[in-house]
Amino acid sequence: MKKIVLAIFVLSSMLFSLDWEKDIATAFTKAQSENTLVMVMVESEYCGWCSKMKERTLLDERITKRIEKYALVKVMRSDKSEMSKLPKVHGAPTVFFMKSDKTVVEEVIGYFNVEDFNAYLNDVERKSK
Repeated sequence: MKKIVLAIFVLSSMLFSLDWEKDIATAFTKAQSENTLVMVMVESEYCGWCSKMKERTLLDERITKRIEKYALVKVMRSDKSEMSKLPKVHGAPTVFFMKSDKTVVEEVIGYFNVEDFNAYLNDVERKSK
C-alpha cells in the first residue's frame, strides 16, 4: 500500500512539476525573449515555510497552470552572488514578480495558501498590463 501511495505522489508531482531556470540571468533572458514576467522564489535551506510553499501552494494544479507561463527561478538566500541581483529580502520565503527590465511588480513575503497566492497572481497580472 505504501508503494502505491508513493507511486501516486511521484507521478502527480511529475505531472504538475514546474520548469525552474538555473539562475537569475537565464530567467531574465527567457522573460525578454518570451515577453513574460519573472517569478523569483527566494528560499532558505532549512525553511519549513519554504517547503510548504513549494509543496502545498506552488504544486497545486490551479497555481501551476497560472505560473507556468512565467520565467521561474529559485534562489537560495545563502547564494550571495544571486542575491546581489535582487532587491533586499526580508525573510524566506519571498517571491518577487518582476518585469524583464528587473522592476518589481509585486513582492510576496512568507507562506501563502493557494487561495491567497492566487489573489496575488491576480494583482500581478493586473499591475503588469
